[in-house]
Amino acid sequence: MTQRKAARIIPIRPAAAAPSAHPGALEFRTPLPLSLYVHIPWCVQKCPYCDFNSHALRDGLPEAEYVAALIADLESALPLVWGRRIVSVFLGGGTPSLLSAEALDTLLTAVRTRLQLVHGAEITLEANPGTVEADKFAAFRAAGVNRLSLGIQSFDPAQLKALGRIHDAAQARRAAALAAHHFDNFNLDLMYGLPGQTVEQALADVEQALAFAPTHLSCYQLTVEPNTAFAVSPPALPDPDRCADMQDAIEARLAEAGFVHYETSAFARPERQCRHNLNYWTFGDYIGIGAGAHGKLTLHDGKAWEVRRQMRWKQPKQYLSGVAAGQPLQDEFSVGAADQPFEFMMNALRLNEGFDAALFEARTAQPLIAVETILRRAEDEGLLVREAGRIAPTPRGRRFLNRLLEMFLD
Repeated sequence: MTQRKAARIIPIRPAAAAPSAHPGALEFRTPLPLSLYVHIPWCVQKCPYCDFNSHALRDGLPEAEYVAALIADLESALPLVWGRRIVSVFLGGGTPSLLSAEALDTLLTAVRTRLQLVHGAEITLEANPGTVEADKFAAFRAAGVNRLSLGIQSFDPAQLKALGRIHDAAQARRAAALAAHHFDNFNLDLMYGLPGQTVEQALADVEQALAFAPTHLSCYQLTVEPNTAFAVSPPALPDPDRCADMQDAIEARLAEAGFVHYETSAFARPERQCRHNLNYWTFGDYIGIGAGAHGKLTLHDGKAWEVRRQMRWKQPKQYLSGVAAGQPLQDEFSVGAADQPFEFMMNALRLNEGFDAALFEARTAQPLIAVETILRRAEDEGLLVREAGRIAPTPRGRRFLNRLLEMFLD
């Protein structure tokens, strides 16, 4: 998955075995919504801050072979989701816009002929300004993409260079203008807390982005992640207090501009929240196909419910070989009942408005009383609030989200 983040979130811990009977376990009352994530693992070059499963192109893009593998991978997953409809499709990476419009059309046609999409299903494509042109945007839209997510990061030439981006400021502005021309629903990714950046410079990026009238903005703080080039040679970043000032200033400016701050690093016009990511954050189900893609499915074997997580082979060559051998999965495991509350909260508490209390039972088939002691402790520490049937992080809880989540690991 390619959701960006404002702060480092602790990872999911796998359960060691299949779920056992859990005292007080309930039946899932309604079918969980289902999404499809498609991973395209290649980029023109790897950015020094990026810790996603992406690989620099060296010998050309094996487009036809990879699209065929994606289709075969999807077919292998179909028996697990018969009769269920897809609410959203997200093509992430990497740089999915490296695909030709013809290849994308082939892929989306294969998706539609094998899965039933709900009317008006959200279909998002991630793109980078350095790899797109006007005719490609138009062709992507014609192929069925109805939402674009553009990795701008900054409009400042010096910052783009510091971030190792392959596009310049003029290309960033041109790509944003093209996104606005071809799509009535599009996101711009921005980063703050960049090397030497001031609050004023961070706000200048936001102002430039607003000039293109996007329906969605992702604004997240640059963090140095392990196993990246920045981890080996870290840049000099602003201190935490200045980054906090940037965050506060960005949130205030976007609220003034009419954006709803609905998730840790996501802002949207009313009714324009990313439906695909909302499904993640409300603990819905999703198929993940492509190299390194993750999936989460809630299944019933005729006797009991199971939450199953899957991961495809991470390296592109291994993935292609695995699919050819009929084995696209590198790993698969069940999430035990004891771990499900943490997994649910790790997602749902990213939402600033939290979640309806009834959703916990609907998504985990466990009564909310199972975590009552933890909820009370989080309330006592000022990290969480319960009002009008909703459970939400407080401003303090959003700022110290890792601390809040760790409570559900106890």
